Amino acid sequence: MRRPLMILLFLLLLCNSAFGQLWKTRRIEALAGLGTTQFFGDIGGFSQGENILGFKDIIFHQTRFNLSLGASYLVLRDVTVRLNLAYGMFHASDRKGSNELREMESRTSFFEPALLGEYYFIRSRAGSSYLFSRGRGQGLRNFFETLDLYAFTGIGGLSYSVKGNEDLSTHPNFRSGGFTGVIPAGVGIKLLYNPDFNVGIEIGGRYAFSDYLDGYTSQYSRSKDVYYFLNATVTYRLATTTRGLPRFLR
Repeated sequence: MRRPLMILLFLLLLCNSAFGQLWKTRRIEALAGLGTTQFFGDIGGFSQGENILGFKDIIFHQTRFNLSLGASYLVLRDVTVRLNLAYGMFHASDRKGSNELREMESRTSFFEPALLGEYYFIRSRAGSSYLFSRGRGQGLRNFFETLDLYAFTGIGGLSYSVKGNEDLSTHPNFRSGGFTGVIPAGVGIKLLYNPDFNVGIEIGGRYAFSDYLDGYTSQYSRSKDVYYFLNATVTYRLATTTRGLPRFLR
């Protein structure tokens, strides 16, 4: 009686360990994102005393778009390293701000490579489910069991080119472009749609080491430029290996 019980216990422990290692079979992910950019520089916007927490600066007139592509690798179950490439535009205008009489306006195109580290503080239970990994059992999972929540940060660079209107381009402080370092940080949420695809939303800010992303800096400027991405994302999870799993789980 004792021997069959020990065998059953061993098999249960083996299966539990194997299910916990399922993430190792899909360590590489390819991702794409599309969304908006919001820029905060020295052109446009409201003075600090007129703008609580900066909400008045978030307007459609200044909003532009970005496209991002990337690849990530799961170092640990909750830790991912990601290479991210983004292309997009910024827009800054004194119209609808505190300096309407100045009438400066800039349009900036940019390319941003970044190396990011992601930490998942909530992992979906479906991702560790053998049935789900085989494309079965989706109906047995509730919505919250398919969610991943994560935070990210890292380091990157920004190559940018600025086009200004006449009031800006003729100003002595105008710069038409350059390259600068940036520090990204943000949070995201993913829905594990099926074993191969995730869909999600990611919001992230970038602190730049330059004050000329809009081509201009003011003598009254107290900080460097900042910009934000709000993106819808799609992630494809590549099957990598089944080594280390029992044969019946491969």
